[in-house]
Amino acid sequence: MIKLAIYGKGGIGKSTISSNISAELTRRGMKVMQIGCDPKADSTSLLCGKRIPTVLDLTREKGSRLTLDDAVYESPSGVVCVEAGGPVPGVGCAGRGIINALETLKKLGAYDVYKPDVVIYDVLGDVVCGGFSMPMRKGYADKVFVVTSGEKMSKYAAANICMAVENFRDRGYASLGGIILNRRGVRDEDEQAKELADDFHTSIIGTLDRSEEIQLADEQQKTVSEAFPECKAAKQLSLIADGVLASFK
Repeated sequence: MIKLAIYGKGGIGKSTISSNISAELTRRGMKVMQIGCDPKADSTSLLCGKRIPTVLDLTREKGSRLTLDDAVYESPSGVVCVEAGGPVPGVGCAGRGIINALETLKKLGAYDVYKPDVVIYDVLGDVVCGGFSMPMRKGYADKVFVVTSGEKMSKYAAANICMAVENFRDRGYASLGGIILNRRGVRDEDEQAKELADDFHTSIIGTLDRSEEIQLADEQQKTVSEAFPECKAAKQLSLIADGVLASFK
């Protein structure tokens, strides 16, 4: 089983990239499970065409009666989708919520029941505290991919994520799989991304240009390859999926 986590600053496009990778790998005949680990709980909306109930909300509602059928949805394209969710606004810790949600999925035997070939954790990377680092830990993701642009705060968050992966190296946790550059038109953007990759002894596994098709597909709650399969962005996202798979060989 290929297990990976895609991290990035909020708003950097990690969910769009995660969903398009999931859709692309599914088209190639792989069974993919995508688990949203962001309190906004919108990671899988492009795949499902809507927001789905979260593990934490369902746990609050059903308690010990919660089943996998309640928490797991299959998208029209065949991606197995889960949203961890977050606490009630103003109450509780979002990081702790991710821990509880992932532990619940494991306890319910989600991985054994659905037997995915690929598991993708889509994780908010503005902070890398205990809960948000959960997908990096042993038994979850084997590799971490970081989405960044050349913007200052995006690079800052990306560096923190890479540093967290490095700090966990001796514990047998996930390793750094590479950088995904989501271009925002910043001056010397490619050079800045390469410098970040070099700093952490990794590489840029794929790039994505800004495009109208990405925005339009998001508005339609579809993946780019579903809405505009022949556009440049769809081809770039397919190459990013290639880069992800190549890193596991």
